[in-house]
This record gives sequence, structure tokens and C-alpha cells, in this order.
Amino acid sequence: MWLLIGVAAAAQRNYFRGSDASCAKVSTVVVTIIAGPLNYLGANPKIDCEAPQPSR
Repeated sequence: MWLLIGVAAAAQRNYFRGSDASCAKVSTVVVTIIAGPLNYLGANPKIDCEAPQPSR
């Protein structure tokens, strides 16, 4: 049931539209499916990710 709610949350955000599947887009969809139901429970989980920059 949890994952179905997560899929509904991802669908509401139109994450399944378009055919350009990148690693970032796929990871966003997966995180939304897993954590999306928390929004409906009143939580607002946010992930702050800072990747290291490549050297010049």
C-alpha cells in the first residue's frame, strides 16, 4: 500500500512523463515512491545533496 501511494505521489508530480531517463530523474522517482507518502502524513522530508565538483 505504501508503494502505491508513492507511485501516486510521483504521478501527481508528472515524473513519469517524457522519455529522457537520466540517473538523476530515476533516482528522484525512486525517492519519491519511497518517501512520497510521508508528505501525506504531514512530514516534509528534504534531501540536501552536495556532490564534489570535478577538478579543473
